[in-house]
Amino acid sequence: MKKTGLLLTTLLLAASLVTACGGKQEAAPANGGTAAEQTSLKVGVTGGPHEEILNKVKEVAKGKGLEVEVVVFNDYVQPNQALDKGNLDVNSFQTIPFLAKFNQDHKTKIVEVGKTVTYPMGLYSTKHKKVEDIQAGGVVGIQNDPTNRARALLLYQAAGLIKLKDGVGDNATPLDIVENPKNLQFKELEAAFLARSLSNVEVASINTNFAMEAGYSPKKDAIFAETADSPYVNILAVNETNKDNPAVKKLVDIYRSEEVKKFIDERFEGAVLPSW
Repeated sequence: MKKTGLLLTTLLLAASLVTACGGKQEAAPANGGTAAEQTSLKVGVTGGPHEEILNKVKEVAKGKGLEVEVVVFNDYVQPNQALDKGNLDVNSFQTIPFLAKFNQDHKTKIVEVGKTVTYPMGLYSTKHKKVEDIQAGGVVGIQNDPTNRARALLLYQAAGLIKLKDGVGDNATPLDIVENPKNLQFKELEAAFLARSLSNVEVASINTNFAMEAGYSPKKDAIFAETADSPYVNILAVNETNKDNPAVKKLVDIYRSEEVKKFIDERFEGAVLPSW
């Protein structure tokens, strides 16, 4: 009996050593638990409306047993970098064209898990009330990241200020301008800085979240803006390996709930449009 007991003890000890030293273990998500039992998520956003909406989502989620930590960034690169490195579970800040370009440029595998809201990009000016008043030869601001830069140029085209080469679409750059009757000079800046640079330019294209963060009302202050059918809808995004995480699916459902939709409608009065 003593020999049998000693043999069992030895076998159990050996098994535990194999598990500790050589056994394959699943990678833990950002909050430290396994995907199946995850009850908290770390979500990256940009400051402004995205942050406000996620704070409302956080409030609703808490009542449904899901803890949400909101991490705020001030540019359009870090939230995807943090997601790719596993420092976030989800992010909420970007459009579908922006994500496609980011994945292509950085060889990342970040995917959409749900559409959220649309923020119509607008042209803003502290010097002019109408597009027609913009001075010939004036300096105008656009975003310097490829997707928003192309989006801004398409907006300037829609406003009748320039004409782009046919078919350039989401790949447009200032080099694709074929008609520029006012001889506008395009100055590229970080998206977050454009609202603060209005005194130095005739007009600037500004994303709604940064416009609102700077105290501008897209409905009242934009002298020209995208329409509600803009293809630049925002999304919740995750690493491809995390797309079937039940906690992520729960977050998507909460974001797209009637309670959150009501908050968006009342808080932003049409400047931010629920798109689900």
